[in-house]
Amino acid sequence: MTQTYSLVTGACSGIGLAIARELARRGQSLIMVSNRDTELVAAARELAAEYQVDAQTIQMDLARPEAARALYDEVACRGLEVDTLVSNAGIFFFGDVIDTAPDRIQTMMQLHVVTPSLLAQYFGRDMAAKGRGRIAFVSSISGWREFPGIAYYSTSKRFLRGFASALREELREHGVSVTCVAPGAVATSLYDGTGIPVPLAVKYGIMKDPAGVAKAAVRGLSRGRAVVVPGLSAKAMAVAMTVMPRWMMRWVHKKRPLARLSAKTAEQAEGSCT
Repeated sequence: MTQTYSLVTGACSGIGLAIARELARRGQSLIMVSNRDTELVAAARELAAEYQVDAQTIQMDLARPEAARALYDEVACRGLEVDTLVSNAGIFFFGDVIDTAPDRIQTMMQLHVVTPSLLAQYFGRDMAAKGRGRIAFVSSISGWREFPGIAYYSTSKRFLRGFASALREELREHGVSVTCVAPGAVATSLYDGTGIPVPLAVKYGIMKDPAGVAKAAVRGLSRGRAVVVPGLSAKAMAVAMTVMPRWMMRWVHKKRPLARLSAKTAEQAEGSCT
């Protein structure tokens, strides 16, 4: 039987690394992709040694317009067959639209919208031809509602939610399942420099540990679920967002200083494992 691989983007830390670890724990060989080569290689060596799986690395900036095709071609050049695709790479920053640098906007839209949708097309076509495969997009519960202060982030995650739903129906008849993973706040390096007390948030269940999110994500992916919202608090927040009145959103945006971080602080808060 041909060896198959699970490809995970943004796999050097946070949710991406946790998902790669959970897949490796289940005996799946890995293709780990990130723009941070040193951390990526170290993570791959660790997982390969601990779980006795093949863990290959591809160092690539997925924010480049040609990245999706380049990644697909590199995988093909190595002769690897992708059975599972997990599009996780992304960034996060606070800031109003008119205060956000154009290059940051382009980076987020490329990472959250263009690259994942193209990867799904390239690898999804191969999966459909074989009659099997699994695709997962890491979205967010912020995708349930557009939020001022994180307009680009929430709407890009909303795109992933809708895209996953449509693609699921298109690929269903070809034996390929598509899952949208929508976590709430997760204790990762995304919140470095924001002043948010992450350990306290985890202790009281406001934030979830990446390992818990990964277990729920991989379990849902293996069962072919359409949507996975890890944790009771995230599920409750997703419901609350759908009924939150717009005046309350305006009030929160006006009162919460995080929504108006300076460009310097926002730069420190930006996630970089892409």
